[in-house]
Amino acid sequence: MISRVSDAKLDAFYAEVGDLVRTPEVQKMKQFHHPGTMTCYTHSLFVAYLSFSLARKWGWDYRAAARGGLLHDLYLYNNRDKSAHPGWQCFDHPVAAWRNAKAIAKLSRKEENIILSHMWPFAKYGPHSKEALLVNAVDTFCATLELSR
Repeated sequence: MISRVSDAKLDAFYAEVGDLVRTPEVQKMKQFHHPGTMTCYTHSLFVAYLSFSLARKWGWDYRAAARGGLLHDLYLYNNRDKSAHPGWQCFDHPVAAWRNAKAIAKLSRKEENIILSHMWPFAKYGPHSKEALLVNAVDTFCATLELSR
């Protein structure tokens, strides 16, 4: 899908997330599978781009949507390994992703909430902005598409 996007739109997207994409931590997401067949990296890039595009179209905070969307699954462990996290993956991974994201970037409060609340209503934290609701919906949409493949 991204290959059909104009160069100008991709340039605008990478202007917001390029610094994050180049970090070793985000690159490490390529080693971990998201539920389904995609890697966490591919899934997160897909979520980030769709969130960016919609937020920009609607005049919302597209930077926060893109960055929060990219970092929402930065948990950096094998989600199939039950010893890698203390409880249920659905509840654990937003907090792990938030901690990892804070270690690599200065996050806005909105970006932090996007990451922490992206599994709402299952997550411990609820969304505090329309961008957090957007990333939550886009993540659910993308995960549903991935699982239906």
